[in-house]
Amino acid sequence: MPDCSAPNEQRFQEMQIREDFLSTARDVQDSLKGLVRTIGTERDRLKKIYEQDLVTPNNNLLRNSFKQAYLESIKQNQELKNRLAKIQELSSVPESESKLSSLEKTVTPPRLQPSQSLSMDSASIAEFFDASEYLGGPPTSSSSEESEVSEESGDEDEEESSISDVETEATPTLSVSEEGEFRNGRRDKLPAPRADTGDISLWNLLCKNIGKDLSKIAMPVTLNEPLNALQRLCEELEYSDLLDKAAITEDPYDRMVLVAAFAVSAYASSYHRAGQKPFNPLLGETYECIRQDLSWKFVAEQVSHHPPISACHCESKHFTFWQDVRIRNKFWGKSMEIQPVGIVNLKLPSYGEHYSWNKVTSCVHNILSGQRWIDQYGEMVISNGNITCKIVFDKTKYWSSSRHNIHGTVTDSEGNAVRHLFGKWMEGLYCGHAPSARCIWRPGAMPEDSDLYYGFTRFAMELNELSEQSDLLATTDSRHRPDQRLLEEGKIQEAESEKLRVEHLQRQRRKDGIRHTPRWFIHDTTTAADKFVFTGEYWNKRHDPGFSEMDFTKLW
Repeated sequence: MPDCSAPNEQRFQEMQIREDFLSTARDVQDSLKGLVRTIGTERDRLKKIYEQDLVTPNNNLLRNSFKQAYLESIKQNQELKNRLAKIQELSSVPESESKLSSLEKTVTPPRLQPSQSLSMDSASIAEFFDASEYLGGPPTSSSSEESEVSEESGDEDEEESSISDVETEATPTLSVSEEGEFRNGRRDKLPAPRADTGDISLWNLLCKNIGKDLSKIAMPVTLNEPLNALQRLCEELEYSDLLDKAAITEDPYDRMVLVAAFAVSAYASSYHRAGQKPFNPLLGETYECIRQDLSWKFVAEQVSHHPPISACHCESKHFTFWQDVRIRNKFWGKSMEIQPVGIVNLKLPSYGEHYSWNKVTSCVHNILSGQRWIDQYGEMVISNGNITCKIVFDKTKYWSSSRHNIHGTVTDSEGNAVRHLFGKWMEGLYCGHAPSARCIWRPGAMPEDSDLYYGFTRFAMELNELSEQSDLLATTDSRHRPDQRLLEEGKIQEAESEKLRVEHLQRQRRKDGIRHTPRWFIHDTTTAADKFVFTGEYWNKRHDPGFSEMDFTKLW
């Protein structure tokens, strides 16, 4: 076991300074490259305008004529409005005014809401980056990589145009006020911002645990976010509208593309959450989430402690989603790897299809000091009968200025590529080839001041909320966990004390020889795959006799 002596710490600081310098150099290089590309694009645009002026010397005349026609149309439109107002005054029909105002509101550009998925089946990549996003302020500038995209939308290949438009009734919509605020009755902020605890030095804590499983090490509560691993599993359903669309998409390859977009979307929120880790669930802890606005209900249970295994199940009229996953954490000095083991499963009953895929490795860099950032890498393989989709999450290279890239293909039974996918796991997924590729999915805008609330999306902020029906929850539900609730309320010292207490209770139960049997999932050992299967009894017992009439192990 290495000794944490002064020379070792000095060497580590020198290595950290070198890494910070290289990171800054890469950022400067990216900025300069983006500036060069922007200048080049602007130069080409001005050159094109200049050439057009040379070819069409009467361009100003045409522009003036179009302007005159536009002004004339506005004048005619105003006259029609005045006539309508006069008719409505003479006829004493008060409803016409409300209809007119509602008609005018319909032409107002819609606001892009936080945490809304942009699964834009009909938009090309060029159209997507040129479109304005109404966020209550001026449109944001595109990144340097986005400026490389051509504005020309050439003829689309068969694979780029075959994703069918879906009916609007497939995805439940949220009511939105005129100010753009959600009316789903859920909160849009946490009770308190994240407490400022300064830079936490983990050197003394982790020096003796290099190469060990961090799930067995007690961490200070300030390293946690006010969610646990069970709620993180539920967060993977944030963009479940992609599955609703897949359930009514006729082409099997297009269904695979939508399922692939859903699988990639599960990693998007981690981009803003590298600074904290979720709470480790206690053995027997549960979490339920019923989203009537999204037409699904979810339940999860911590079925094993050593090794830690979480199982979950989600039901919807369009799909069934389930998985059991165990997490292996490894600390390697300056970074920490999160290696998930398990298979994610999805069924689309309308087509009798069963999709399954693995998860890729996550790695948090600068774990001891500096700005933490997360990388996802590995190969994800999604299978559905004879159709396969392979998506590669590129590992960030030390000297590379490009990060978070993904690319993949959908192949048929003979191994022929029928769809091509590319993008970034935290920005979006596209199908086809640039510049005419289709945007299949893009994460919604982050809430205002999300950096003050652990980098949570709006969906994540709602996960630990206690609703009016909290009395229907089981006593083992994560929303009742005291240390997590106190951290959410910004009470750090109380949360630390409660965390030590509930972890001590769990160790004491194990020391007393109390054996735990999963209540809502059963361990299936009949097949080669070691898995936990949902019994379906959770929702039955919730209804009759109700959890208030049942006995549960006291977890806290």
